[in-house]
Amino acid sequence: MRNEKSFFDSMEQDIMNADISETEKNKLMKNFLHLKGQKINLIITGATGCGKSSTINALFNTEVAKVGVGVDPETMEITKYELDNLILWDSPGLGDGKEADNRHAKNIINKLHEKDKDGNLLIDLVLVILDGSSRDLGTSYELINQVIIPNLGDNKEKRVLVAINQADVAMKGRYWDYDLNKPEPQLVKFLEEKVVSVKKRIKEGTGIDVDPIYYCAGYKEEGVEQNKPYNLAKLLYYIIRYTPTEKRLSYVENLNNNAEMWQDNDELQDYKEGILEGLGSTIISHIGTGGELGKSIGSLLGAPGKAIGGVIGGVFGGVVGFVKGILGL
Repeated sequence: MRNEKSFFDSMEQDIMNADISETEKNKLMKNFLHLKGQKINLIITGATGCGKSSTINALFNTEVAKVGVGVDPETMEITKYELDNLILWDSPGLGDGKEADNRHAKNIINKLHEKDKDGNLLIDLVLVILDGSSRDLGTSYELINQVIIPNLGDNKEKRVLVAINQADVAMKGRYWDYDLNKPEPQLVKFLEEKVVSVKKRIKEGTGIDVDPIYYCAGYKEEGVEQNKPYNLAKLLYYIIRYTPTEKRLSYVENLNNNAEMWQDNDELQDYKEGILEGLGSTIISHIGTGGELGKSIGSLLGAPGKAIGGVIGGVFGGVVGFVKGILGL
């Protein structure tokens, strides 16, 4: 269950109750309010049937059909889902015929070129979802190599994340352990080879290095129990990692609060701890600096040697506690 009190309300109360001077408190509050006002704009695209809706629902605990929907007047077929400070742009991919493809490509390019009120590019990150069950990814490469990457502006490598969905049916359902909800060695080898192939094709087409990951969003049909995702925490870890630090907290209140959804991941890294560290870096970098970090309070993340300041430690501890509850830690 989510806390009744807003995540940001709790952070604000921690700062207001801190035993520090009014000058220090005002400084922290100014930094906090700046973070609270940040909005993250994430565009999600991919070929028809790749699982965009199931990915959105799995990550952010919302049925997209029930979310308040707005249609952007300049890109008529890109759907906007506004969840507090998190703004999702669900864009049709290519593969619906030449005329539709040209229209979708133009709309995506227009959105990628759009700027916010401060003159910065509106879109912070593009999540491109590939269909892991398909052998023919030519349409997806066209989308990535000819539409998305050429129109990303600066720092292209950190503004696009390529994720291969439907890992469970990548070999027509063979070599997937349904009891343990994970791939068997033969399927792991196949998926890793697909990751290498995708990375190579994008590098050849654009000169840009990307680090694709594979996952399974699961799916939910009416009246049917939700299939559990695989590598969803890994996907979120990379999304947070690729998001500008000052905007990362915008995800927190909208994360799926069903801890089971985050449980099954590969064993290459502790992605949940990585998520906590990614969010914690926002607190440390953008709320507290200097003397405010002087007092060691030990390890909030459980990793030896982690130590941050007393006041910021309290705020950081609140973030950690909130997210641990969501992730089931």
